Amino acid sequence: MSDVPQLAVKIEPLGDRVVIMPLEAEEVTASGIVIPDTANKEKPSEGVVIAIGKGGVGKDCADPSAFLKVGDKVLFGKYAGDDVKLKSTEGKDIEVKVLHLDSVLGKVV
Repeated sequence: MSDVPQLAVKIEPLGDRVVIMPLEAEEVTASGIVIPDTANKEKPSEGVVIAIGKGGVGKDCADPSAFLKVGDKVLFGKYAGDDVKLKSTEGKDIEVKVLHLDSVLGKVV
């Protein structure tokens, strides 16, 4: 979780929601050329969990901490959840996703 910037605010999602920081996948061709993320307009579908709700409000009232922990790398639907901009401790805008536990497709191990 060292590559995840620290947020200037503490966020605690409600119910079965999870806050994820999407990871930008860097593409490299077979010859070693790095393709910038602006060339690929697809939304990232992999990210790092930065906050977890306590459960009890969602469809199944699931507790996300039974399945995930902060720092887990996860896969999620490309258009799942809501995009939110937050400030980092360095003053930069950081875009995170807030989504329900059932929008998380799986953990990357």
